[in-house]
Amino acid sequence: MERTVVRVSIFGLLLAFGGAQPNKDDWEIYSFHINSTVTSRYATTVITSRVVNRKDESTEVEFHVRIPKNAFISKFRMFMDDQVYDGEVKAKEAAQQQYTQAVSRGESAGIVSSVGRTLEEFKTSVTVAPLKKVTFELTYEELFRRRLGKYELQIFARPMQPVKDFKVDVYIHEKAGINYMDIKGGLSTNALANAITKTLADKQAWVYFYPTVDQQKTCDSCGEQGLNGDLVIVYDVNRHKSLGDIKRSKGYFVHHFAPSSLLRIPKNVVFVIDQSGSMHGRKMEQTRIALLHILSDLAAEDYFGLITFDSNLFYWKRELVQANADNVESAKTFASNIKDRGSTNINTALLEGSRMLNEQPRQGSASILILLTDGDPTSGVTNLEQIQSNVREAIQDKFPLYCLGFGFDVNFAFLESMSLQNNGVARRIYEDSDADLQLKGFYDEVANPLLTNVTMSYSSSANLTQTKFSQYYNGSEIVVAGQITDNDVETFVPQVVAISRNASIVFSDANGTTESTDDSNLQRVWAYLTVKQLLDKELQLSGVEKEKVKSEALRLSLKYGFVTPLTSMVVTKPSEETTEVLHKPSEDTPPLSRRTSMGMHPGILSKGQSRRTSGGSHLDPQAGVYPSLGSRFSSAHPGFQALPGLKGSPGLPGPPMLHDLVTDYDYRYDSLPIAPTTLSVAPGVRFLLQAENQSLPLCFDIAGRTILRLLHLPNAGVSVNGELDEDQGFIKIIVHFDTDNFVAVELGAVTVKYEQKLTRYTGDTALVAGSVAVFIRPTEVDITAGQTRLLILVHGKNGKDFLWPALRQQPSDDAVGILAQKAVVYEEVHQGPYTKLKIKDQEISVSRSSAVDFGMNLPATLACWLMSPESALRAPLSDFTLKVL
Repeated sequence: MERTVVRVSIFGLLLAFGGAQPNKDDWEIYSFHINSTVTSRYATTVITSRVVNRKDESTEVEFHVRIPKNAFISKFRMFMDDQVYDGEVKAKEAAQQQYTQAVSRGESAGIVSSVGRTLEEFKTSVTVAPLKKVTFELTYEELFRRRLGKYELQIFARPMQPVKDFKVDVYIHEKAGINYMDIKGGLSTNALANAITKTLADKQAWVYFYPTVDQQKTCDSCGEQGLNGDLVIVYDVNRHKSLGDIKRSKGYFVHHFAPSSLLRIPKNVVFVIDQSGSMHGRKMEQTRIALLHILSDLAAEDYFGLITFDSNLFYWKRELVQANADNVESAKTFASNIKDRGSTNINTALLEGSRMLNEQPRQGSASILILLTDGDPTSGVTNLEQIQSNVREAIQDKFPLYCLGFGFDVNFAFLESMSLQNNGVARRIYEDSDADLQLKGFYDEVANPLLTNVTMSYSSSANLTQTKFSQYYNGSEIVVAGQITDNDVETFVPQVVAISRNASIVFSDANGTTESTDDSNLQRVWAYLTVKQLLDKELQLSGVEKEKVKSEALRLSLKYGFVTPLTSMVVTKPSEETTEVLHKPSEDTPPLSRRTSMGMHPGILSKGQSRRTSGGSHLDPQAGVYPSLGSRFSSAHPGFQALPGLKGSPGLPGPPMLHDLVTDYDYRYDSLPIAPTTLSVAPGVRFLLQAENQSLPLCFDIAGRTILRLLHLPNAGVSVNGELDEDQGFIKIIVHFDTDNFVAVELGAVTVKYEQKLTRYTGDTALVAGSVAVFIRPTEVDITAGQTRLLILVHGKNGKDFLWPALRQQPSDDAVGILAQKAVVYEEVHQGPYTKLKIKDQEISVSRSSAVDFGMNLPATLACWLMSPESALRAPLSDFTLKVL
């Protein structure tokens, strides 16, 4: 039996299936069950989907689910024609050769990729014979993290169609006793609430979610395609001022330590805030808002400091001061006036924050250093390893460092490693409307220290997970697992020693809190926690020690069947089908939703694609390396020029720089065979139109020198028009606003007309004209008009530069124009030499082609379905053309 192999990429990008996407009308999910069992905060969840092919010919059937990022996939199986096809976990390198061979043949792949903040997406497919059935079964495991006094089990349901037999069954068993439980999420509201049954009985809880077909169409994000949302089960267990909850079984133990009723320890906290130019706009505004809330929450017994930095440092005070009312109000005034500017000197800022904490130690207090940044170090010491070494030497294990990375321009691996080296953690702050709440939420987790210098000890034990913790916070939990030597429970004695507010405190097992159980999962909890911590430890090491830790993490991942960053799951399919290889994405991988630009984007024909090297230059295969793009908007013009009527800049999210996109997209498409275009099209500029729930976007060409209506917002009084050249891109883009005002962008200059005054800018500039904010940078112009944000990028091809518009914030519903086009819903109704797509009951002949998406800072080649402009836009092209700019 010949078998082929293809990678299931977890690097965060959605790989296109080599063949056509299945028509959902051809097959039916007749049963979709999610069964989750939770014991001692460890959840094992099984998703089972049963599908039948209703057609009288073979059809590709897909399985598409989302799982928590914190989970490890541990099993995947398919049942078909009385055969079971099991996934096998292998070292990632062992699957690489199989993967490479399959990709060279242009074969298809499923995916597991990051989507949003808390989920990963798993998608695969298999060909099912006429009138036959297939069953998919995916198992994943996760240990809950207690945050702000609660655990959360998140179940996401998106079967892609209403299902007659849809069930979610959750069983929770906590021997400590469940003191409360709540159900949240998008699937718990409106009519769907009636489909939920909840039962709580001391140590056990049951949740059943059995929506009818009609109910599956009624949630806020649901529709004709059925459920699309999550069910979040929130609960906590009973707590006592004791050693905590210890379970042992078959030579293993798991210790959950979260004492209650302890006095809060006063804290010393220094906030180190990045105010460099990349923090402009909404990020800076949200940071200010979060700081004001955080400062208000400081207890009077706390001491604090506040430093902002770009290439220089800016102090509120040069030493820690008490959080009394006067000092807090003074700090709020300072925070309210933080302005973005300059480059990023992380090294000096962290060393100065460490100095402030080291110079004012207070008996009976807990010190914390918090860094917020959105980019890489660009001034002062910029070598990452040297910065980490300097910070370790400054902190010397005296207090934890928490690093908050704002957005996806930041080097999260650097922040994560530095935090772990200093007994802290790193957290990504997503560039969303609730970023200030994310910042405040993180602070709340560390706002109330209860213990410091926590040491967990266990006699007659071995292979322990982490046992020393710098601090324990109210609402959190410390979990330790290990093996009991020779399973000798008589000599197994646990003990916790820590420092509380006023003195050292000892928690011991005098009351016999160690409990024997038949829970067979304890060994897997130990393995899960050990692998997680080894992966964290690997980030902190180098050389031989790093390889040793990595080897042990790999050994345990293989032994327990976990899909981790070091392993892959190989799924063997029936004869003549592909074998898929499943990987685990890293936190550095942007979520899928941030890896494609919004809405409609121009693209250029893929011949002669321009690429950016790591140094920031353009690399064209025909024209060689271009000069730095910094020269395109460079002159001696002063940096900031204020226009009449200058007001505060509206806060909007910054553009995603996505420094790894070229690698991702090239990896996705360069190895896929692209059929030659069979439609007759004139040479010109190629545009891309995103598709909903499909891998391939649509594309079309506009030929000749044309003026296009890119965007028109009647209610806001804003219009964006652009002039195309013959075959490159745009040579001029104008944003009209407030009747007689405009921003005109050309290569090398930006002209602004406001209140009858015409001003030309040729250097880095930030300005506000009425309701419009403009930020001019070397390779882009960032324009915000009300709730709409447009990025105009500078790209190059064959030695010639051109402009490219990219919509970064979705306009209002009344918007019209090329950039306002919504994602298209289509179905493939005919395959072969002349593929047809069905769009709104109209069948359109298409051919498979490719385009380069210049709507991103780093261009990427995409496969697409090529059609006429009228077919893609569902309107005559004349509706989108103008006679004058």
